[in-house]
Amino acid sequence: MEFNKNEIKYIKAKERVEELKKFYGNLTSYVLIISALAGINYWTNEWRYMWFLWAAFGWGIGLFFHAMNTFKWNPFFGKDWEERKIKEIMENENNGTKWR
Repeated sequence: MEFNKNEIKYIKAKERVEELKKFYGNLTSYVLIISALAGINYWTNEWRYMWFLWAAFGWGIGLFFHAMNTFKWNPFFGKDWEERKIKEIMENENNGTKWR
């Protein structure tokens, strides 16, 4: 089965929208559930011990990495790094030196 350029673009755009929907769904769930936990925490002990922050912190770490993946943000191996490394490897191959 062969696709033309417009069909390929449509498929990629649809996949991207699905990825964004999953992230925003996760974010919405985070806000609603952590808010509910904070309310329960307040009503049960009036902030004497804010246990809901443990859930917020744990889930927040997962949400942060989900955002990094969704928005293609990687401070260590981003697009700039990839391009520089590709050029470096190609230059080293042309010069006959080993790359690292």
